[in-house]
Amino acid sequence: MAKSDLVDIAACRHAETQKAILISDDGERANAVWVPKEHCEIETDNHKNFITVTMPEWLALEKGLI
Repeated sequence: MAKSDLVDIAACRHAETQKAILISDDGERANAVWVPKEHCEIETDNHKNFITVTMPEWLALEKGLI
């Protein structure tokens, strides 16, 4: 996968399982989507619920995050 195929999404973490993470880009749980961890790199900021998720552009588009 080329680096240009990746996007960084500033997100709020609402829930997490071993295989997926529930995130939203607006902080609203009602707008949150499950994203498989196998396709993501998750970087935690100072607050555990505010994260940066690096994922393939196709996945971000599919989940409505971009």
